[in-house]
Amino acid sequence: MRVALIDYESGNLHSAAKAVALVGAHRGAEVQVTSDPEVVARADRIVLPGDGAFPACRAAFEAVPGLHEALEEAVTQRGVPFLGICVGMQMLATEGLEYRPTPGFGWIRGRVDRIMPDDPSLKVPHMGWNDLILHRPHPVLEGVPAGGHAYFVHSWHFVTDRPEDLVASVDYGGPVTAVVARDNIVGLQFHPEKSQALGLRILGNFLDWKP
Repeated sequence: MRVALIDYESGNLHSAAKAVALVGAHRGAEVQVTSDPEVVARADRIVLPGDGAFPACRAAFEAVPGLHEALEEAVTQRGVPFLGICVGMQMLATEGLEYRPTPGFGWIRGRVDRIMPDDPSLKVPHMGWNDLILHRPHPVLEGVPAGGHAYFVHSWHFVTDRPEDLVASVDYGGPVTAVVARDNIVGLQFHPEKSQALGLRILGNFLDWKP
């Protein structure tokens, strides 16, 4: 199994790669951190991390020649299982509204909007551990209990147009999206590589997933 973890200078690559390699070790997974479109095109699983502002991450991704085309062909045409993490998940949306409206990939309809807690004592960014609220089953969350703790660091979240694309949320002065999914595509707002046993379980499920 060839796993491409995309490097476009906007992600927590070392920790994410280490976590994926750990769960992939007994699955025969070969994890490669790469910005090479040819490697992405040949991959059996693709992981897109992301840290920072949506427009900056989007611009950095598009700045790598041929990368968007390779990813689009692999995921939307060949059906390669895809995992987006944090801003890598947000870029699945139709657009992000951070600083200025910026087009996303448009793979899952919706927008990335600011978190607006209804409790003024809650700080933004939403940072730290929170309990997952599961809205529907998904193979990548198999064995993950409702109320499982995941680690978040973000000020913006994905508001999906279609309720069926929302898999899990958390309560932070109102609902905040935690997991989205459609077909062979899944996105996590939280960082699985920082979420201890729960995160490793999710990464292992992703490697085993056959959508």
